Order: sequence, then structure tokens, then C-alpha cells
Amino acid sequence: QVQLVESGGGLVQAGGSLRLSCAASGSIFSINGMGWYRQAPGKERELVAAISSGGKTVYGESVKGRFTISGDHAKRTVYLQMNSLKPEDTAVYYCHAQRHVTPYWGQGTQVTVSS
Repeated sequence: QVQLVESGGGLVQAGGSLRLSCAASGSIFSINGMGWYRQAPGKERELVAAISSGGKTVYGESVKGRFTISGDHAKRTVYLQMNSLKPEDTAVYYCHAQRHVTPYWGQGTQVTVSS
């Protein structure tokens, strides 16, 4: 089993910045990728950004150029730096880890961007 603990969410004004962190524990060996998804009320969960164990990154179209994902593979920790935040970025952000073919999810952290 893998446990994911997120931190760093909160309330920020439009144009501001937040940094999310996620630390994995438990059976962290063989985790081959980590990332962030988000879900706004009434919408489906969507990919925000992901990073592989080899450092390859992928971003959702709506956050490209504003968000940056980084990670410490040895510590199985992943970060999401969010800049130039917009009200439409308001959502619950979930940390995700992939171990073999099994996905794991954090409990989620709320990000609210006021206009």
C-alpha cells in the first residue's frame, strides 16, 4: 500500500501563487510516476501535471506555462508550483501515484482562487 499526504492548499487572490506538496509513504518502491489531478464542482477529475520516475513531465493544457511540477524521486515527494492563478483553477487538488498498474490517491487539498 501507498499513502499520500498533501499540503499547501488554501485561499489566494487571482494572480497569486501557491505551492502544493505531496509525500508518499508505505510501499514506495516501484512507484513509477506521481502527479496532480483536480476536480471542480460538477466537473470531471482532470490531469494537472505528472512526472515520471525518469523526470519526464506532462501538463494539462489549461495550466501550461503557469504551473510547474517537480519531484524528489528518492524521497517520493512531488511538488506543484502554481503561479498566475485564476478563479477557474479553483478545485480540490489530488496527489496521484502509480505503482505498477495500481493508482493511489491522496485525500485532496482545496485550492480556492478569488477574483
